[in-house]
Amino acid sequence: MTTAPGFVVETSQAAGYFGSRWRGEVNLNQLYWRDMMIVGSVINLFTGFIALMIAAQGGELWVAAMVHFATLPYNVFLVLALWRTPGRSRFMAWTSLVWLGTVTML
Repeated sequence: MTTAPGFVVETSQAAGYFGSRWRGEVNLNQLYWRDMMIVGSVINLFTGFIALMIAAQGGELWVAAMVHFATLPYNVFLVLALWRTPGRSRFMAWTSLVWLGTVTML
C-alpha cells in the first residue's frame, strides 16, 4: 500500500494493465492464453484487415504499413512480459516468439 498526501493507493490497483504484466503479477495462463493468443491475435487480425483494406482501396502503402505495424510495440511488450514472468514453460516462451513472428508477418 502506498500513501500520498490526502489519500491511500493500493499498489495492486495502481499497477495497471501494463505494470502488472511487466512485473509478473498476472497469472501466467491469463497472460499467455487470454492476453496474447486470444486478445492479441484478434487485435492483430483486425489491424491487418484494416491495413489490407487501405491498400486495396488505393490508399497510400505507407499508411497501410503504419496501420499494420501499429500493434508491434504491444506485441513485443506481451512477449517480453511473458519471458519475464517466473514459472513460464519452455513451450510458452518459444511459442510466444513464433506468435510474434507470425502476427508481424501476416
